[in-house]
Amino acid sequence: MIRKVFLVLSLILVQSVSALAVQPDEMLSDPALEARARDLSAELRCPVCQGENIDDSNAAVARDLRVLVRERLVAGDTDQQVLDYVEARYGEYVLFSPQATGVNLILYFAAPVIFLLALGGVFVWVRRRNRAKDAGPEALSVEEKARLDEILRG
Repeated sequence: MIRKVFLVLSLILVQSVSALAVQPDEMLSDPALEARARDLSAELRCPVCQGENIDDSNAAVARDLRVLVRERLVAGDTDQQVLDYVEARYGEYVLFSPQATGVNLILYFAAPVIFLLALGGVFVWVRRRNRAKDAGPEALSVEEKARLDEILRG
């Protein structure tokens, strides 16, 4: 019984952690707009806190971005217009999922290409190792046999 209560309390705590950074005065009265703002905030990285979205960050610039997103939504912008506006103002770094164009293509394709190259290298190494095992030891040349006989007699 105590475990169940502890589990429920833990889950409630984990669920509420993401809402800690968003202040009540930032929230919109319209639930639909607030839900859109939360979805957009999940796509925007805090410029100060690397790896955190603006809803999870307590940085001042994250608060400014949360307010800005909500202001743009109230003004009637679409989700894409809000993202474009924030990107134009803060740079592509604030997007968790930047567009796959230009130099970003290198980032999108580098990891799979490197993985395939490594996989090919492992394949070649295993084949060479198996061939070496199958071939067995090389026979001694005439000079090597003579030298070995000389050493063993000696």
